[in-house]
Amino acid sequence: MSAPNKSYDPVEVSALQPEALERARDEALAAIAAAGDLDELKQVRLAHAGDRSPLALANREIGALPPQARAEAGKRIGASRGAVAQALKRRQAELEEERDQRVLVEETVDVTLPWDRAPRGARHPLTTLQDRMADVFVSMGFEVAEGPEVEAGWFNFDALNFKPDHPARSMQDTFFVESEDTDVVLRTHTSPVQVRAMLSRELPVYVVAPGRTFRTDELDATHTPVFHQLEGLAVDEGLTMADLRGAIDAFVNGMFGEGLKTRMRPSYFPFTEPSAEVDMLCFVCHGRSVEVGAPACRTCSSEGWIELGGCGMVNPRVLAACGIDPERYSGWAFGLGVERTLMFRHGVEDMHDMVEGDVRFTLPFGTEI
Repeated sequence: MSAPNKSYDPVEVSALQPEALERARDEALAAIAAAGDLDELKQVRLAHAGDRSPLALANREIGALPPQARAEAGKRIGASRGAVAQALKRRQAELEEERDQRVLVEETVDVTLPWDRAPRGARHPLTTLQDRMADVFVSMGFEVAEGPEVEAGWFNFDALNFKPDHPARSMQDTFFVESEDTDVVLRTHTSPVQVRAMLSRELPVYVVAPGRTFRTDELDATHTPVFHQLEGLAVDEGLTMADLRGAIDAFVNGMFGEGLKTRMRPSYFPFTEPSAEVDMLCFVCHGRSVEVGAPACRTCSSEGWIELGGCGMVNPRVLAACGIDPERYSGWAFGLGVERTLMFRHGVEDMHDMVEGDVRFTLPFGTEI
């Protein structure tokens, strides 16, 4: 075995040569002095004082030297790295001072301006749209009805023909107040207002009920646990699905313009029988996006139709629960989503925009009187 190399000269290692260290130090000092702002200085710090900088790499080679050679090499590298660190500190202070002075000039506030001017505001588009939707039915002779948001289970479920084991009554879909045993809930739809209207008003009944509803949905681009519905109810002698279809067609023409067709697809709801889902012809492409070679339509996803909501003839059991003779009277009801109407009417793509309270979202809609 050979003896340790006591005559090893660190000067012969290129990274540890005084000239190389001085060159690396001078390049670092020049780069620091040339940094024009804090972002540039950050890049200079990484390049000349970071773990992969020339001085840091040279420092790693000291461990491979014989013990008697390490002290001298360490002093040379330490002096160079210290000079770079001091230069960085001084330049950091200079640039921060320049930034602060610039901010004082660029962001100056004129405290002599009038202080009593409130910024221009705007109603939330959901509120505006909800009122406009209700106004269409008011113009047809309907009355606006309201009900509590904290509702008894009888109004929210039982009177609407929801069986005790119906999935919608479980904690998966419903916010219960205090506990599930109390049978007091945050209403899951505006349909309880139908029941309250039939119990409190003289027949015939023609009401529309806009309001907030609650379900245990996750907040994402197309769902929210708090949303708005517009409920409609008509109870009179001799009402049929044809009357329901006519009311919905009048609503579509009033909200989106003349000439838009509607269609009904069979569906199921506990409180209506028969039940249907209502679609309307896309008001942007008018159904032409389904044709071969036609441009794509973002509003209806090139399906030609847009889903409006659910509807149907009021279930005779619901009429009987409210003390109305189903042999003499009939009724129809519908439910429309206000958020979904806003989304495809104004091109809103994310539910988060509606609930985060950012004035940049509401201001473009303005204020309607």
